[in-house]
Amino acid sequence: MTEQSAVSRPAATAPAARLEPDAIGAAQDTIIGMANAGPVVSVGLTMAALVAVTAYGSGPVILITAIPMLIIANAYRRLNMWNANCGASFEWVGRAINPYLGFMTGWLMIAGSLIGSVSGVVVLAPSVLAVFGSNASAKWPNVLIATGVSAVLLVIAIVGIRLTARTQVGLAAFEYGILIAFSIFVLIAVISHHPGTFPISRGWFTLSGIGGKGSAASGFLLAVFMYTGWDATIYVNEEVKHRRLNPGRAAMMAVFLLALIFTLGTVGLQGGVSPAKLQANATSAPVYVIQQLAGGGWAKVMALALALSVIAATLCGIVVIARIVYGMATRRVLPEFLATVSRRFSTPAAATLVVGLVLIAALWVYLLATSVQNAFSDLINVTGLLYAAFYVLTALATMVFYRRRVFSGARDALTLGLLPLAASGFLVWIVVKSLMNAPGVQRWSVVGVVIIGLILMLVARFGLRSPFFGLPRETASDNIEAEAARS
Repeated sequence: MTEQSAVSRPAATAPAARLEPDAIGAAQDTIIGMANAGPVVSVGLTMAALVAVTAYGSGPVILITAIPMLIIANAYRRLNMWNANCGASFEWVGRAINPYLGFMTGWLMIAGSLIGSVSGVVVLAPSVLAVFGSNASAKWPNVLIATGVSAVLLVIAIVGIRLTARTQVGLAAFEYGILIAFSIFVLIAVISHHPGTFPISRGWFTLSGIGGKGSAASGFLLAVFMYTGWDATIYVNEEVKHRRLNPGRAAMMAVFLLALIFTLGTVGLQGGVSPAKLQANATSAPVYVIQQLAGGGWAKVMALALALSVIAATLCGIVVIARIVYGMATRRVLPEFLATVSRRFSTPAAATLVVGLVLIAALWVYLLATSVQNAFSDLINVTGLLYAAFYVLTALATMVFYRRRVFSGARDALTLGLLPLAASGFLVWIVVKSLMNAPGVQRWSVVGVVIIGLILMLVARFGLRSPFFGLPRETASDNIEAEAARS
């Protein structure tokens, strides 16, 4: 009888694997947010265009754009105090406003991050080849380098968030140091009236630029694109120490530091050569400027910084998208196997592997199927709009979730109502201006992304039968900040 009882007793089930709590600190999380924005490659890709549209008034444009970004980052901070979840805005918008809108927010997060990662990796191989003085346009070297590096980064992302964070800190030390040092070097050359440089004038410090010929509106469009990605600090929140407090603080610190680096990098390098030469070498402007002032050897160092920036951003992209997918899969709006966590590495291994393979497949299609490159380029050009859209939705979720506080005091009315509303208005204006000026094919690209999201939403609702779509709306309790402080 004793034996029968022992046999019939149900076996104890092992607890489900989970992401590693308290794995990284606030400083490492800040670096992850900065790396996802890719400061060096962002400066490289936008500098010539930003200088052209602002007539050298890039500095004020970059600094002013930081203000709404800081406000949005504060909105992320306040919502993360409520619910520190990898799904972030997907979860917040869904539970504060509407589950269907929450799903679409999550889809925009995935689409924007994935397209942004592809856009970064395709410039990786040319940067690496430039370091070694090889033909940057050779097809198969581009494919092999991009694939090999992506595979290595995929392994790092699967192995763990600690290794990812340490890798990001090491890459940041090199790439930021190189950019800052060269920016100061070029700025000194400009101030010293080195032959071939373009002199500083009063127009550099105005929104209208030199001779009033700059367009602040066009500059804001590019500056918003530069900043996108800082929100990566939030998507690893379940693995950060004091997960309700530190990720939001890291987001705000990341935006602040990015503003300083973007301003120094752009203003420091933009006067290194004449306007005509800068625009003629727009695709590799920082490398060209250093080559003209310091020689080919130092230009390769600048190219190395660009390559390191792309590598850091790509690693962040894989980690971030995987955690967004994981967060959505735990709600069964995506296939449940994507919510699997590795017991050995404490990472969302299934989601990470799928994201990495999709990224590599997209790279192969882009680099080998030249007939679809234009379509990819159109998607890449609207990446900033996708980010702006879910930033706006997050700000709105903040206002709705904290709506009782907005009407309870002047401070909350400002920080949880008026400022998020103003920042949202700024970003909506950016989106509208962009769509008005964009070619028809880019507008259809945005429509295509939205339609795919709607189809996936219907699959999640009626195919996967996710209970997420039946969640009631929630509002902030009076003790939410106290609960966050105790966590």
